[in-house]
Amino acid sequence: MDIGGQLREMRSRRPLVHQITNFVVMNETANATLALGALPVMAHAPEEVAEMVAMAGALVLNIGTLSAPWIEAMVLAGRAASEHGVPVVLDPVGAGATAFRTATARRLLDEVAVTVVRANAGEMAALVDVRAQMRGVESMDALDAGDLATQVARRYGVVAAVTGPVDHVASTDRVVAIANGDPRLATITGTGCVASALTGCFLAVAPSPLEGAVAALVALGVAGEDAAVGAPGPGTFQVRLFDALAGLDPDTLDERARLA
Repeated sequence: MDIGGQLREMRSRRPLVHQITNFVVMNETANATLALGALPVMAHAPEEVAEMVAMAGALVLNIGTLSAPWIEAMVLAGRAASEHGVPVVLDPVGAGATAFRTATARRLLDEVAVTVVRANAGEMAALVDVRAQMRGVESMDALDAGDLATQVARRYGVVAAVTGPVDHVASTDRVVAIANGDPRLATITGTGCVASALTGCFLAVAPSPLEGAVAALVALGVAGEDAAVGAPGPGTFQVRLFDALAGLDPDTLDERARLA
């Protein structure tokens, strides 16, 4: 799996990644996209999303701060992405926490040709009717991430990426475990959303959705490892994470990937 080659290609092509995302992380995901080497655009008005996604290399839909107009914009953008062959990442933030969020995630999966779903274990569980304890938008249960990823992949015909202490990416017939990362990634807000944004960046150049999803989580995990070195706390770690994404070396990324 040529992860370094994907990163090199992305930085050469600098694809536009259209992100309809949430207010909490908009700045972080835009900066992470730029640091990695792609270009973010955060348009969400229903009047322009179809036009914008036609110019993009990937579309990321993140339901973290939901409202009816944003749901309409996501559906319009997702349908336009399908028309133009643009891959779509869905981040079902908080699915399982409220009926509104769960229904919205399932509606997007029904009405949009989603390529990759990126979520935590509790959110993935909600998509396949597995009971999980949620507090806010966080999963509180230790669920079998590989099994959940496979269930979602098979039910919806997508690649499913479950992030946690060990990440798992599944297609209908394959599961890849990724052990890169640092515990401090869980101490700052929005790292899951960043993972989804980076997945969009890689999908724009990846030879397959599974390879793009794996590459994104390896890149974030390795950057987290680098950012943690000497970081005294979460604030410094967050700033260093952007630096580490920008400093990722395509020539050594595959050697550092811990895959199973």
